[in-house]
Amino acid sequence: MVVVRDLKSNTVITSPEKARSFLERFGVGYEFWSIKDNITESTSPSEILSTYSTEIEDLKKRGGYVTADVIDINSATPGLDEMLEKFNKEHFHSEDEVRFTVLGHGIFHLHSAESGVISVEVSAGDMLRVPRGMRHWFDLCEDRKIKAVRLFQDRSGWTPYYVENGVHVNFMPVCFGPAFIRPLK
Repeated sequence: MVVVRDLKSNTVITSPEKARSFLERFGVGYEFWSIKDNITESTSPSEILSTYSTEIEDLKKRGGYVTADVIDINSATPGLDEMLEKFNKEHFHSEDEVRFTVLGHGIFHLHSAESGVISVEVSAGDMLRVPRGMRHWFDLCEDRKIKAVRLFQDRSGWTPYYVENGVHVNFMPVCFGPAFIRPLK
């Protein structure tokens, strides 16, 4: 279940409806999708895409997305730390970044001039849409695994544009469950 932390006001939101309403103010989309009974650790990407085909097709129509895939990473993934280096530095994209978490946990830090930094911890059932141009970064949580559906507006996928002197350096690199992610400075 989603946990949104507004670091400016020290507010914590755990209600999906309140999280949706709060994030909407910053152009961030949030929805909670139910996890289907047939989804397990061993469920293949094609089975996940098939199971959620109705939701995915609806989201494609609403957001102009043309393709979807499944990312499945865990502590045994070869080159995991190098892979995370691409995600955990402040960056933005020229298209939306959309993820529906099927299993595992992760944390998006969203950075805007109006809001400062907001963290959004996602787990199974959470669908997050970070709008094009919004600065953000992503880390895994303590279980170091996430299986998520990603949607793209361009078949070639997202290109990260890294922010020089990004604020990500002021934050712990991994979330630890319900513990508050505190700035290091």
